Parts: sequence; structure tokens; C-alpha cells
Amino acid sequence: MSNGAPGRIVPLRAIAPNAVTALALCVGLTGIRYGIGQEWEKAVLAIVVAGILDGIDGRVARLLKAQTKFGAELDSLSDNIAFGTAPALILFLWSLKDAPKFGWTVSLALAVCCALRLARYNARIDTQVQPLKAAGYNTGVPAPVGAGLAFLPIYLRIITGNELFHDWRVVMPWTLFIAALMISNVPTFSWGSLRIRRGWRIPLIALIAILGAGLLNEPWITLLAISALYLVMLPFSIAGYARVRRQRAGAA
Repeated sequence: MSNGAPGRIVPLRAIAPNAVTALALCVGLTGIRYGIGQEWEKAVLAIVVAGILDGIDGRVARLLKAQTKFGAELDSLSDNIAFGTAPALILFLWSLKDAPKFGWTVSLALAVCCALRLARYNARIDTQVQPLKAAGYNTGVPAPVGAGLAFLPIYLRIITGNELFHDWRVVMPWTLFIAALMISNVPTFSWGSLRIRRGWRIPLIALIAILGAGLLNEPWITLLAISALYLVMLPFSIAGYARVRRQRAGAA
């Protein structure tokens, strides 16, 4: 006789988003394996693919109405490994291990800041009043974006062949800068805060298609362009949220 309660039948649609999240975790860990083997291009691309999968799983869950607490916890754990631990180890093996002091400490800073960011997000998930989220903005740089930005010196090294971008003196301050952005209170654009005019829909679709083609044909130049565009947009996101705050204050 079984001592447990009879198992419930779980619909396949409830499993699909979690399977995508688990796949993102596996791809992120595979990036570490490529980093250990000094296959840097494959290591970075593995993290990029994990980021794409991370962007898909939540939308799949909402589309299938399969959002669960288990899925949210799994997603957070996957993000911590794929976009915190894995990039930190890859950057250490690629450049920061050459630093006479503090190379490993800086790698730890990136991983820890990613974990802190995710913990802050989880702690606030049931909070009723979240001004940034209500306005459609993120607090700080999201973990997948932070991982992509942290690899900026690698993109430049691959594109230009200049060893300057491989030097720990360049990689170390950049890594610290990205780690700080991840745990900062800087308002950054999210999908909810972006608005486009109706006439811009088709050009935007064409741009997304071109970026997709660029990732397949010239991934490093495309990733560099996306990273540069995101960094350029930071002042605009700060100004945009400041405008929202002024409007709310005026209405109050």
C-alpha cells in the first residue's frame, strides 16, 4: 500500500517552460566547460544562447498559462548559475587569472552581485508598491544583460585582435562596473516601458530580423552593437523615469 497521496496528472504545457529553463541552465554550465578548454568563442556563445532561452521561458509560461512558484524558483537558480557563476569563471580563466592580486575577488564580485540582484528581485516579487516596476522599468541591469555586457572586452578582442582588451587592467574595472550596475537602483528600460509609434512597427520587425541574421553571420560585431546600444540607452532610461516621477508628483 502506498503511504503517499495519489499523484496528480500534470499537463504537458506546465512542464514546457521549466524544460526551457533547465536547458538554459545546461547551456550556461556548458559555457564553463568551454572556458576550461579555452574555447572562448564557444564559451561566450553558450552564455548568449542561455540568455535567449531565458527570454523565452517566461513568455512560454505566460502564453501557456503555466506560471508556477516552482518555475520562478528554478528560473532564479538557473539565472544565478548561467549569468553569474558562468561569466565570472569565464572572465577569470580568460583574463583575470593574470592579475597579480584581486583577479579572483573581482570574478567573485560579478557572481555575488548577480546573486544579490536575483535575491532582491525575489524578495520584492510580492511587494505591492514597486514604483520602477509599475512604470515599466527594471531596477538595475538584468542578469542576462549584465552577463552579455561583461563580455564586451572579449567581443572587442575577437573583432580587433588587440591584446589591450585581453589585459586584466582593462577587464578588471569593466567587470566591477557591470557588477555595480547589476545591483544598482538605476532605472533601465524593460519591454513594458518601451513604446513605439504604429508606423514604426514594420521597421522594428525588420530591425529585429536583421539583428537575428547578424547574430548568425557576424555574431561578435552584432553583440558589440547590441551592447553599445544598451549602454547608450541608459541615460535615456534614467531621464525617462525621472519624467515619469515628475508626472506622478504633479498628479499627486
